[in-house]
Amino acid sequence: MSKTAFIFPGQASQNVGMGKDIYESFDLAKEYYDKADEVLGQQISKLSFEGPLEKLTETHVTQPAIFTLSVILFKLLQRENASVAMVSGHSLGEYSALVAAGAIDFETGLHLVKVRSQAMQDACERRPGTMAAIIGLEESKVAEACTAAHSQGIVQPANYNSPGQIAISGEVDAVREAMQHAKEMGARRAIELVVGGAFHSPLMSSAKVAVEDALEDVDFIDAEIPVYVNVSGKPLQKSDALKSALIEQIDHPVLWMQTIENMIKDKADTFREVGPGTVLTGLMRRIDKEKSAESISSYRDIIRFKE
Repeated sequence: MSKTAFIFPGQASQNVGMGKDIYESFDLAKEYYDKADEVLGQQISKLSFEGPLEKLTETHVTQPAIFTLSVILFKLLQRENASVAMVSGHSLGEYSALVAAGAIDFETGLHLVKVRSQAMQDACERRPGTMAAIIGLEESKVAEACTAAHSQGIVQPANYNSPGQIAISGEVDAVREAMQHAKEMGARRAIELVVGGAFHSPLMSSAKVAVEDALEDVDFIDAEIPVYVNVSGKPLQKSDALKSALIEQIDHPVLWMQTIENMIKDKADTFREVGPGTVLTGLMRRIDKEKSAESISSYRDIIRFKE
């Protein structure tokens, strides 16, 4: 039997104006944005709707902004009795997925995202780094390129996004050295990314400690549906296992391609990206273009779904 999967975007999906049409159209959205502004102690709604982009792109703003809109969109779909059999989220999106699966509520997720985003920004400032996209090179060769650059510092694969598209992360000199090795090994392109730091690498170790400390004070419940987690690409539902996965994903690679492949093996044939942007929908088409994939990110998308 076919199943529908909801997938939730992570950082880099933000855009100025996101959520404004939803806020103006649904009382539920106003309620959630007002709560977010209160919990965060900053006007995440105003920054989402009006920017400026430089501010919205800051990690401690971007992450709660994307999380808030993603949850609102999910709640609106839920109100329309949207069917969902399994969920996953890319990096930050894992928190949205946990709300959708019933493991945590919105306020708990928002508190954790606040801690996570600030800790990651602090880690970026404490240990500067960068990331790069390696295009058109097999996984083993990307890992080999990173190993060859270790004399320059820390660098490792960070995001297995789709066939032939892997992001690496680490110290600036090491990442640039790995990019050069990747080109020499036959990569079509090696592009340094405009990011705040070396996400999903050991340079995030201090953020990992902060998230682990925050999770000690939070009660999870078992998820109502499977959550396919970043660190393994496999489904989990037990609360303790989900907590551990959140901790480990901070400095471990995001196995996104493997996640989607496992969801497909478990009979998912319709994928809905719930949140701003279309990044995951694009990756979905590279992983398996035969599967249905659509983005739900605006008022127009919600109305189309209702029809």
